[in-house]
Amino acid sequence: MMMNKQKFIDKFMAAFVLLAIFKLIGIAAQLFHESFWSVVGTLAIFLVVVFIILLVITSLKAKERNERSSGKRGSSGGSFYLENALFDRIRSKYEELAEKYIAEKDYKKAARVYMNLLQDNYRGAKTLEDGGFYNEAAVVYLKKLKNKSDAAVCYEKAKQYKKAIDLYKEMEQKEKVGDLYKEINDLKNAHTYYQMVVDDYTANNQMVKASLIYRKKMEKTEEAQKILLKGWEEDKDAFNCLNNYFANIFDIKELKTEIRDLYRKTPDYRKTTYLDAMKHEFRKDPKLQEVTKNIAYEIIAEKIGTRSEIVNELKYFNPDDGVILKDISRFKTGRNKMFRN
Repeated sequence: MMMNKQKFIDKFMAAFVLLAIFKLIGIAAQLFHESFWSVVGTLAIFLVVVFIILLVITSLKAKERNERSSGKRGSSGGSFYLENALFDRIRSKYEELAEKYIAEKDYKKAARVYMNLLQDNYRGAKTLEDGGFYNEAAVVYLKKLKNKSDAAVCYEKAKQYKKAIDLYKEMEQKEKVGDLYKEINDLKNAHTYYQMVVDDYTANNQMVKASLIYRKKMEKTEEAQKILLKGWEEDKDAFNCLNNYFANIFDIKELKTEIRDLYRKTPDYRKTTYLDAMKHEFRKDPKLQEVTKNIAYEIIAEKIGTRSEIVNELKYFNPDDGVILKDISRFKTGRNKMFRN
């Protein structure tokens, strides 16, 4: 027990000496960019701190010697407290040293303090990254922390795209791989990986997301529209597919024609969904109001016999018509009376 405590104190003494050496080197380096008296002041403060810590260490060693000579066994609590106090004091000095190096923008030295003295590899890597040493940070993330994600980000920042691509492939981040291939103008590989992403989305019935890859990443507008139409026709997120399909048609005349033609092909069970889409298109442009209103009236007339509540949809196509609201109210009142009778 006593021998372990003695070894503990000796280790702390060695750590403190190492800290003192780092600090003295730092103070000496200040002579190159600060006044002599400023450096002397810093040295004086440091010597006071050294004196205090040496007193603590000396006191602790003396206490251990006394316990050893007197054969005491029951004072481990006080010794443990002193050990922790000493550990915390030295650790705080390492923290101050790292912060000082960061303030001086000497990020590599700060990172070494974090990794070698404080055994904190993550803060070391983050410090290197903050200082712009992306390659060095990536190595720490990858080798010491096994963190492929942060390592890939650092390689990307360092423009080491091939290294980043390899890591993103390992993590199966296909869209990111495509983005980086596109960054280095390797469009063939970029489109290969983007197509993988599209295939994954369509397999999960995420047609809108698949269309966005086609349109925004691959610049294949026709393919984007085809996949949205496929989603609508196969009832896979039908409303959002239809809404996005119409949103990608910017010519109003062409859009009016497409709205009519697509409605003619719409099966009966999906007409209420088409009606919801018409509400959105009605508000988009005054030139679309006639065609969308006519389709809406037709759907409402077909469905009112089995779904009386659909009459409420008329108000979306007559926002400024107070009479239509009264007609809807009279219709609902009359229908309720009919059911009561």
